[in-house]
Amino acid sequence: MTILRSIIQDMRSRSGRVAQDRVSPSSVAEKAVEVSDGLSQSCWSNMPEELLREVLARIEDSESAWPQRKGVVACAGVCRSWREITKEIVKVPELSGKLTFPISVKQPGPRDTLLQCFIRRNQSTQTYYLYLSLTNALADDGKFLLAARKSRRPTSKGFVISLGADDTSKGSSTYIGKLRSNFLGTKFTILDGQPPHAGAKMTKSRSTRLVNSKQVSPMVPAGNYAVAHVSYELNVLGSRYLRVLYNIRNRGPRRMQCVMDAIPTSAIEPGGVAPTQTEFSLGNIDLSPPLPFFRSKSNRVEHILSGPLASPKDGVLVLKNKAPRWHEQLQCWCLNFHGRVTVASVKNFQLVASPENGPAGPEHEKIILQFGKVGKDLFTMDYRYPISAFQAFAICLSSFDTKIACE
Repeated sequence: MTILRSIIQDMRSRSGRVAQDRVSPSSVAEKAVEVSDGLSQSCWSNMPEELLREVLARIEDSESAWPQRKGVVACAGVCRSWREITKEIVKVPELSGKLTFPISVKQPGPRDTLLQCFIRRNQSTQTYYLYLSLTNALADDGKFLLAARKSRRPTSKGFVISLGADDTSKGSSTYIGKLRSNFLGTKFTILDGQPPHAGAKMTKSRSTRLVNSKQVSPMVPAGNYAVAHVSYELNVLGSRYLRVLYNIRNRGPRRMQCVMDAIPTSAIEPGGVAPTQTEFSLGNIDLSPPLPFFRSKSNRVEHILSGPLASPKDGVLVLKNKAPRWHEQLQCWCLNFHGRVTVASVKNFQLVASPENGPAGPEHEKIILQFGKVGKDLFTMDYRYPISAFQAFAICLSSFDTKIACE
């Protein structure tokens, strides 16, 4: 632990020098080179590899939960060799059940358990914050993961999702994706700012991204990849809110379907594999496919949001809300949230995998995502493999949007 304290002190002094350097104007690429050179010159980079692996492995084992895991992240920031070994030792959430680095929010959750998170809503700013639960309590300080801000434009509406709690603009380097909605709030498209797998195609590309009439550095990712589509069943009768937990009017919950374009249906089977991102790639305008620049939404995206919902492609994972059971004594529709939801709300739901063909198996009974209300502006969000925290957060954000035609 003495070594770790020395490392942290060294990192603090380096971060102080970087903060001073930010005063002088320089490009993002130049800053990246400067930081990289600083890491390679760290006095800790010459430690023998065998000893280094032993130290990092002990730190990883001893600091299994936040906020103690700050030490693991600090070790990855010491120098290039430390970072590479730390990345080898720290397992992905699918295997470890831990969220360590920012890329963890784009990787599938654990296979055997639900990863417990919660969402705080700020109604005055229309901003939503996702936190990792640090205890079994329904509300604690939590570890910040993602933020989303509701945006409304004449042609579209939705949410911008960011790794930063303070900057949720699409031109920010912390931008990772967005949720786009149609006018009625019945159909949504989840767009990822990074390619979810090799060969992914952009739904819209801009050679330069303009924010407040200023060009953003090409180091900012400049692509949007459709990874999922969420749709809510249209209710032509226009009934009132349909309560899930305590529905005294004998009505059922909202019916929703999530088509996970980036995840094969075989992922939920034993031995199945879901796409797993290993790092954030920096977008480069020279590497982007030569697609024309559009100031408005592309025709393809517009058709997805306004036209009829297309049938899911063969082999693509489809999630649907779990059907509740009617409770004779309570005279209401009930779902078992195992104590994670305490307030009746139309927003409450549980998602399971829909069988592609044939009867449903045990893998179709597992809850992949559950979301529910526990306070005025507090909601729990629990998810597991094969979806990521980013995908789960985007699906839950769709529940916040107004759906007059569905209720």
